[in-house]
Amino acid sequence: MMPLRCVWCLSAVRNRPPVKLQLNATRRCSTVQGEVRVRFAPSPTGFLHLGGLRTALYNYIFAKKYGGSFILRLEDTDQSRLVPGAAESIEDMLEWAGVPPDESPRRGGSVGPYLQSQRLDLYSQTAQQLVKSDHAYCCFCSSQRLDLLKKEALRTGQTPRYDNRCRHLRAEQVQEKLAQGVPHVIRFRLDAGVEPFQDLIFGRNHHEVAQVEGDPVVMKADGFPTYHLANIVDDHYMRISHVLRGSEWLISTSKHLLMYRALGWQPPAFGHLPLLMNKDGTKLSKRQGDIFIQSFQRDGVLPEALLDITTNCGSGFNTNRIGRRIDELISEFNPSKITTHSALLDLEKLPEFNRIHLQHRIEDEEQCLLLIRDLQGQIQQACTAQIQDEEVLHEDYIRRVLHLRKGHISSLKELASPAYSYLWVRPSVSSQQVAALTAEAQHIASLVLKLIAERGEEELAVDRLSKDLKTLAKQTKATKYRDVMKLLRLALSGLQQGPSVAEMMVSLGPAEISHRFQKLVLLSETG
Repeated sequence: MMPLRCVWCLSAVRNRPPVKLQLNATRRCSTVQGEVRVRFAPSPTGFLHLGGLRTALYNYIFAKKYGGSFILRLEDTDQSRLVPGAAESIEDMLEWAGVPPDESPRRGGSVGPYLQSQRLDLYSQTAQQLVKSDHAYCCFCSSQRLDLLKKEALRTGQTPRYDNRCRHLRAEQVQEKLAQGVPHVIRFRLDAGVEPFQDLIFGRNHHEVAQVEGDPVVMKADGFPTYHLANIVDDHYMRISHVLRGSEWLISTSKHLLMYRALGWQPPAFGHLPLLMNKDGTKLSKRQGDIFIQSFQRDGVLPEALLDITTNCGSGFNTNRIGRRIDELISEFNPSKITTHSALLDLEKLPEFNRIHLQHRIEDEEQCLLLIRDLQGQIQQACTAQIQDEEVLHEDYIRRVLHLRKGHISSLKELASPAYSYLWVRPSVSSQQVAALTAEAQHIASLVLKLIAERGEEELAVDRLSKDLKTLAKQTKATKYRDVMKLLRLALSGLQQGPSVAEMMVSLGPAEISHRFQKLVLLSETG
């Protein structure tokens, strides 16, 4: 008997020479054969959310791990529920997240179109093929009759299902109704005797669908296909080798396999990913406004932090650690390690993931330059009217700030918040605030000015400056070290808390330190 996971090794590709792709040596099976082609096929009835991004990500990683292609197909056949702008936004968000498709409505490709609404002739031809081979039939039941069936089933405590009435119409009855123009759908005949299949993740599966379901609609009266027909037609003609989708579709797979058999097509390999859930085990709902990718983008979350947290809470990797970027996710991916357990997502940990990835970006020269440009724009938007010295917008100044604050901030937006306004805008300090701390403000300010003057052109360093400030505090007559630090912090930032005084000084630089303490000297003289 074939080992459970060896289905990963099966080639699900039609008429192509096998290409062997090596997997991790610890796995029971060592190759995936054939050209790997996977797809992410969302419906543009809403915007991309975390659950969808995770499905796309696993498909993307699988494709890149085995040198294959990642296809975006938009299943827009439910025309009544389409959301304006959703189709474009889905592709925008995939590109922003760093998982761009190789083929898509925007990028094109050899097996397009990639919008189902532009493939209607293909579905219609396939449906007619099923009718001709007696695997499908025309159903003329009215919506009123179907509603009555549903109500009766619910009244008697049964699961609503179609009673397959039109399956038994004679050929002449069908022709008569078609000639009269009676509206109809096409239904697929569900036969008993479904063969078990090996799911790549859930193992051996078998759902005797004919016993629990009525014959499903495959073509609606408006000429549009249902998901069940469209997805198998597209997967076949787009040469999809592996279908990796959410586990909610596991129960439908037997139905899809019956359709593949009826059409004489070889099905792809199926793998159903466990669901992404809230940390308390409740379903991740689209009604939670904060799970949409656009919301994370707007809030300053880095795409790599989102990819990291959605894979960190799940399975399918040789290690489980925070801080992985997409290339590391690909190299550490091991499909045989995907479990059937739901992935519990704790979004309260997202700031920590973002902090780590922001630090990575700051340490990368090219990425850091992009952060500088971004922050320049944010500062100009937040503080334009109050900026007294354009020097704060210079690249070198912002780079210094970023390197000093890396590891401490979780988002670039924090640096444009009031807590860090002292970096961009000179604070307003009153003589009353100064007097409440010490009567030696003028003396302390002079000591700081002397210290900075002695440093000259020497670059300031946090550790050295911390020691110098401790020495400076000992030169006061009656002011305790703690109050000296409070005064320095007040003069530098106008705040009572924040980074260390030494870091504030290194961030601001000698010229700005001197300006702010000269202001304190004048304030003390007039006070």
